[in-house]
Amino acid sequence: MTREEQVQYWLDIADYDLDTAEAMHQTARWLYVAFMCHQVIEKTLKAYWCSSQLSDPPYTHSHQRLAYGSGLYDQMDDNQRDFLDIITNYNIEARYPEDKESLSRTLSPQFCRQIIDETKQLQQWIKDKL
Repeated sequence: MTREEQVQYWLDIADYDLDTAEAMHQTARWLYVAFMCHQVIEKTLKAYWCSSQLSDPPYTHSHQRLAYGSGLYDQMDDNQRDFLDIITNYNIEARYPEDKESLSRTLSPQFCRQIIDETKQLQQWIKDKL
C-alpha cells in the first residue's frame, strides 16, 4: 500500500466512525458516541502520521502520542489540546463494566452533541493540514 493509500484508508475509516457516532447519538448510546469520536480522532491522527512521517503510526490509542510523534501537537491551539485530553478518556475498548458506568454518568445528549461537533472541527483541521 502506498503512503497515499494508507492516508486514505485511515481517513475513510475515520469518516465511517464519525457516521457511527452520529447514529449512536440518534439512538441515545452516549458512551459509544464518545468512544466513536475517540476513534475518529485517533484514525485521523494516524492518517496525518502517514502523510508526515516515514514510519507507520504506532499501535497506540494515545492521541497525545500520535500528535506529538507526527509533529502536529505543537501546531494545535490550547482548545484542541484540551479536547484531546477530554476525548482520550473515552477509549473504552478494554475497560471494565464499572468503568463504563462511571464514564456513562459524565455524558448527556448535549455533551455528546458537543463532542461530535468538536470532533468534526478537529478532524477537519487535521485534514486541512494534509
